Amino acid sequence: MVNKVMGKQVKKAKKQKSMEEVLWDSANKLRGKVESSEYKHVVLGLIFLKFASDKFEKRRQELIADGKEQYLDMVEFYTMENVFYLPKTSRWNYLKENAKQDDIALKIDTALAAVEKNNPALKGALPDNYYSRLDLDVSKLASLLDTINNIDTLKDKQQDVVGRVYEYFLRKFALAEGKGKGEFYTPKSIVNLIAEMIEPFKGKIYDPCCGTGGMFVQSMKFIESHHGNKKNIAIYGQEFTSTTYKLAKMNLAIRGISANLGNVAENTFFRDQHKDLKADYILANPPFNQKQWRAKNELSDDSRWSGYDIPPTGNANYGWILHMASKLSENGVAGFLLANGALSGGNTEYNIRKKMIENNLVEAILILPQNMFYTTNISVTVWILNKNKKARNVEYDGVIKKYRDREREILFMDAREMGSPFDKKYIQLMNEDIQKIATTYHNWQTTDYKGTYKDIPEYCYSASFQEVEKKDFSLVPSQYIEFVNRDENINFDEKMKSLQADFSKLLKEDAKSKQDLLKVFAKLGYEIELQ
Repeated sequence: MVNKVMGKQVKKAKKQKSMEEVLWDSANKLRGKVESSEYKHVVLGLIFLKFASDKFEKRRQELIADGKEQYLDMVEFYTMENVFYLPKTSRWNYLKENAKQDDIALKIDTALAAVEKNNPALKGALPDNYYSRLDLDVSKLASLLDTINNIDTLKDKQQDVVGRVYEYFLRKFALAEGKGKGEFYTPKSIVNLIAEMIEPFKGKIYDPCCGTGGMFVQSMKFIESHHGNKKNIAIYGQEFTSTTYKLAKMNLAIRGISANLGNVAENTFFRDQHKDLKADYILANPPFNQKQWRAKNELSDDSRWSGYDIPPTGNANYGWILHMASKLSENGVAGFLLANGALSGGNTEYNIRKKMIENNLVEAILILPQNMFYTTNISVTVWILNKNKKARNVEYDGVIKKYRDREREILFMDAREMGSPFDKKYIQLMNEDIQKIATTYHNWQTTDYKGTYKDIPEYCYSASFQEVEKKDFSLVPSQYIEFVNRDENINFDEKMKSLQADFSKLLKEDAKSKQDLLKVFAKLGYEIELQ
């Protein structure tokens, strides 16, 4: 009997859904008139209002407790504590009381507009007359408000409840929208890896295609985990898509992160809103293999390509690389993602890559596992560019780190066998994977690397300029790393040329066979028309 009861309790525990899952189910009820690509804005806008209202009410009670009732409606007494001031019609209790009214969508729009009006930092961040335009079912919207009402956003500061919900929803929306969409979301473990590698500790951080601001969030978490001062960091970013730009501003506002994302959503190539910026750290995930990103004669004399060939019109990869390189300060470091094709592309891309290597700009190349992204299953690469690879001392986390002279050396790493599965078909890097990669990279950088760093077959190799030159400036890690148990020592360019020749020969033989067959039928008095 006891076993049966315990069995039921275990079953019940297994069925209990997390807060995020309950929210997701509630959001799914909006299906019908609203597509998933739309209802993410519905849900996240309401989560923002609930969080802002909880913080407002907490601050309001603090003022009352301090005997400062006369200041309850003074905006300054809220903003001084990094709290958004909310007029009565923007407060969660007011919306909850009116949740079943026919005009609740209009009331939500009015609430958001008032919050933005009273808080200049949110200018351009919140949806504008969004809920009214969608013509949502009142009962479903009321149900969603009920679900969000159960979230205590201030319960556990260490757990970052709202941030957790926000990240979960961005990930789920990216999954729901499928391939070719959801590009705004970079998996958290990858962002964490880049932050651990380039260590954005003090100075200006920049992301030219910032999506929902995930790179900035993780940079702040990195600083907190290493006991740094967030006031020593200034954040700059830009985003092209208007709805994603708004999500970024909300995401950062929720976490109290101040950032300059430009005045509006704009194309970084054609309207750079941080033209004179020189960044100490760049973290980015540009769109992979972006086609026709500029017309033939557009941007042909742009200063960002100065000293290099003009990036090809058919693929923006090297446009992004040169844009970021041009933004680096004299000691600046960039960590970003690109599709693997950029490692060995020919023609113009080859010329740019060769010049970058000659200029001692490329510091490290890391291949990631497949299936890390929700929108593509390809393996991608982390690039690290460093404007100053010379020997120098850098104070970091209260310690002086001595960097050795890495003149024209490049560290190649292969992480394709790392990571653990989740959500059945996806891979994420675990903390131990991230620490292993970051430690290898930092050991290689520092003066005592001879004692702490060593080349490891199937994992890492430090290549000299002469070795890279001998490989015709390819940045494919398998061209340098020794592979013992896998047949990785293949020159892919040579292999593809060989396959191309074989395939061409087969096609010619096939064409000859068809012609011979036609002649046979013609002799027999039959004609065959090939389709």
